[in-house]
Amino acid sequence: MDKFFLEKHEAVLVVVDIQERLASVMGERKKVVDNCLHLVELCKLLDVPVLLSEQYPKGLGPTVPEIREALVPYAPLEKITFDCCKGEGFPERLAALGRKKIILAGMETHVCVLQTCIGLLKDGYAVHAVNDAICSRTKENWETAIEWMRDAGAVVTCTETVLFQMLERAGTEEFKVISKRIK
Repeated sequence: MDKFFLEKHEAVLVVVDIQERLASVMGERKKVVDNCLHLVELCKLLDVPVLLSEQYPKGLGPTVPEIREALVPYAPLEKITFDCCKGEGFPERLAALGRKKIILAGMETHVCVLQTCIGLLKDGYAVHAVNDAICSRTKENWETAIEWMRDAGAVVTCTETVLFQMLERAGTEEFKVISKRIK
């Protein structure tokens, strides 16, 4: 039951491969980028670490400018593996944070996001796959991967659920900032 609860002191946001060339072919690009930006802003407000990956940036380009500019310092983990957990430096950076709950967002749902989710679960992390901050080129691929992640043991959630679960209460300055963002 514990895997369903998200608290700021035990969470890490992992943003997978939201890169220019990949994002340009995604029908849900704007929604996914906007929701990732909401998650990034929440993490900045609550001091929750963010790990960003880039799949073969020479071919797919850097992270989209909106996210790149929101993450200062901009320090992507470059990889050629589909699973971030098999990428150089990722497992060590994640383990060093000492947190076991992963908020997972990115592209593409059925490739790098799915394989990263499975790798994280295998490594003992609780994964919250944010279904409206993840996309694929086709709805069928997205649906299949979301079902697979849920079947594997991930919590499938949405951006606003994560935001309000992490905020815990209304009336705080953080709540006011996030409420204004999502209106």
